[in-house]
Amino acid sequence: MTRKPTDITRRRLLAATAAGLALPATAGLSMRTRAAAPCPSLVGYHRFSLGAFEVTTLRDADAMLDGPWPVVGEDRPESEVQALMHEHLLPRDRFQPGFTPTLVDTGTQRILFDTGNGDHGFVPPPRGGRLAPSLQQAGYAPEQIDLVVLTHGHPDHIGGLMHQGKPAFPRAAYIMGGREFDFWAATDDRLRAPEESIEHQSARLFSSHLAPLADDMTRIGPGDEVAPGIHAVAAHGHTPGHLAFHVESRGQRLLLWGDCAHHEVASLAHPEWHALFDQDKTQGAATRKRIYDMAATERLAVVGYHTSFPSIGFVQRRGRHGYRWIPLTYQFQDS
Repeated sequence: MTRKPTDITRRRLLAATAAGLALPATAGLSMRTRAAAPCPSLVGYHRFSLGAFEVTTLRDADAMLDGPWPVVGEDRPESEVQALMHEHLLPRDRFQPGFTPTLVDTGTQRILFDTGNGDHGFVPPPRGGRLAPSLQQAGYAPEQIDLVVLTHGHPDHIGGLMHQGKPAFPRAAYIMGGREFDFWAATDDRLRAPEESIEHQSARLFSSHLAPLADDMTRIGPGDEVAPGIHAVAAHGHTPGHLAFHVESRGQRLLLWGDCAHHEVASLAHPEWHALFDQDKTQGAATRKRIYDMAATERLAVVGYHTSFPSIGFVQRRGRHGYRWIPLTYQFQDS
């Protein structure tokens, strides 16, 4: 029998109560509680050179979640998504998405794309909110971040902006899509959504984490330059002003696509399937097809925020309408 997304939430809340855990009540996202603490030996970063730039992806969470249905394939029977997982030798009913901020060191600026869950995102400590220790493991201090760029305003991307009521990156300036900022800034409208909804939770976090930084924030649109070699790319649908970012140095190119995929198999194999957290389902599907086609056609390296860590790969066409994620191996190694 097919379960509804609300059934996932109900099971999740019951499990959390039984385990004595305080987890964020976000519809559709269910965290398993088999492992109570993260493995301390996990590598928190992956670094490679892109032309003259140095790119470091950072592990913010390692939680095992229920899914990928309905996070991916919300409009499809659960059994259909499970069959796809089984075909690809993956568990039918659980997955471990990446939550992967990315640091681009251009030589003159250290630019952080997204800030992870923090203490109040989808995956709070100890299984999430681990950007700070991952940065430290990679050899960086929060004070060394010059610019924080946000793909969109969901809790697992803005939750790490503040720590104990103070900016987590005290020397940084901030960039966000103007359309995205304006949408969440209308907090009264967003807070009318049900309390367990992602819209309501994002609006609350906007008030506490983003609004205090507004005076230091530049608002941009598609095509605008973030820094030399880095430009915004329209990726609307997941949220009204969701942006991806194209990075290029000395002819080498990288696409940071934010939440254009929530699972490296299901999202790419069926970009037309609805995603639970897309606010505009139709536009979200159209954006996935356009972004995947661009990545495949132009042979772009990609950082996919929710693909398995280290969340770097390439996209290849598969069949008439589907795509395949190819994880990074040695493409950027010189020797």
